[in-house]
Amino acid sequence: MSTYLISCGGTGGHLSPGIALAEGLAARGHSAVLLISHKRVDARLVEKYPHLRFERIPGAPFTFKPVGLLRFIVSQTRGFFFSLKLVRALRPAGIVGFGGFTTAAIIVAGKLCGVPVALHEANRVPGRAIRLLGRLARRVYLPPGVMMAGVSKTKIRHAGLPVRKEISRQSQVEARVRLGLDPQQKVLAIFGGSQGATVLNEWARRELPLLATGGVQLYCVTGLGKGAPEVLTLKSQTGVPVKAVFMAFCDQVADLLSASDLVVARAGAGSIAELIRCGTPSVVVPYPHAADNHQQANAAYFAQEGGGVVVEQSDMPGLSRTVIDLIFNEGRLQELRRNLECLDRANPLDLILADLEVLTLPTAVPGKTESTAA
Repeated sequence: MSTYLISCGGTGGHLSPGIALAEGLAARGHSAVLLISHKRVDARLVEKYPHLRFERIPGAPFTFKPVGLLRFIVSQTRGFFFSLKLVRALRPAGIVGFGGFTTAAIIVAGKLCGVPVALHEANRVPGRAIRLLGRLARRVYLPPGVMMAGVSKTKIRHAGLPVRKEISRQSQVEARVRLGLDPQQKVLAIFGGSQGATVLNEWARRELPLLATGGVQLYCVTGLGKGAPEVLTLKSQTGVPVKAVFMAFCDQVADLLSASDLVVARAGAGSIAELIRCGTPSVVVPYPHAADNHQQANAAYFAQEGGGVVVEQSDMPGLSRTVIDLIFNEGRLQELRRNLECLDRANPLDLILADLEVLTLPTAVPGKTESTAA
């Protein structure tokens, strides 16, 4: 059995695939330590995984603002010495970083200690941490078709985002019952990622009467700190009760996506991967201020592959028209579900697990060399 360090804190988009990788390693007889941040979203998500080991690593996001920059430098220095001590104590077989501000310190510490390091980028525009650290890695996992300047092609493997094993398609009726929704009425979910999306929350509030009039239930995941939980009951055009649920956080993602006829979501790589896995049609609204506009690139590729419909945040009236037209168009919904099923045929987790074993434990796979992996 070997131990791996997985740096995956800061956002659900980093932490969720880290958990998926840790569970995959455990299934192959290895152990993993997941390095997370001190943010609330990390603390909330890890509550579901008492069987995994988590360590909180010092760190703060990069910014050019003087106070924030000083905090970044101090926290990254602390994170480096924390990482160096951890690597020397655990002597891991390998280190995997999923990007974000928790990644740099452990990757540098691992490189200095001679530990094989790998990086995973889920977005179609690699983030700052992955770009800066790419030259230190022995392997970089990138989305299909994406390359990265300064990184040898021999180091790159194309693999999508690992999805947690509990994220899978459920019975729609049973999922709706578990969420307290009417199994016979349509469901629209608002899913703004682990941080929530204020503009989508506000849109949901504005459109709630229209949706209820059409008999469409609403389940809005607002994000932590963006409002108290609330359950409303409105009336449809025929007088039937229609429920609207506002929740700060949802740890029943598989149920939520399976219960929904349609989802309005951001275009983060994690959200898109979960929509694909559950086969749920969606309208994605890219966050226009995402670093390097990576959500726009994610959304464009997703739409190109027929997985969903894209509406820009600048066109919220267009979002209303698109949702109403789409949620009642069963033919179009079925077409999207078929496309999502095709997109789900790849298994990035198995590819990454097998490649990591070759990369870090070459003697564990007789007859194989690193050049033949994946």
